[in-house]
Amino acid sequence: MSNDHENLEHDLEQEQCSHHEHRTSHHSEKVKKNLITRLNRIEGQIRGIKSLIEKDTYCDDVITQISATQSALNSVGKLLLEGHLRTCVVERIQEGDEEIIDELLITVQRLMKK
Repeated sequence: MSNDHENLEHDLEQEQCSHHEHRTSHHSEKVKKNLITRLNRIEGQIRGIKSLIEKDTYCDDVITQISATQSALNSVGKLLLEGHLRTCVVERIQEGDEEIIDELLITVQRLMKK
């Protein structure tokens, strides 16, 4: 998984972000595929947790699965934040748009609440 993470980091560095009226991300197809694969796995984990609850599985086992799912989702958030920092934030700072700093601080605060 570490090698996948390093490859994804490299791909994230190559991306461009748009910050015009309607902001969008410009993830490469490879990065999108990686993120979607991760999110599909997380979606499966959520369905698994629901199934565990429906089957009256021991609480500690369910909590363990919830923790693993939260960790996986946090990992996706960290990858997105890293790509955002390397592309969008750098571009906007280079363009003299310092409002991005306030936006970034709010974003990091939201991620750290988890």
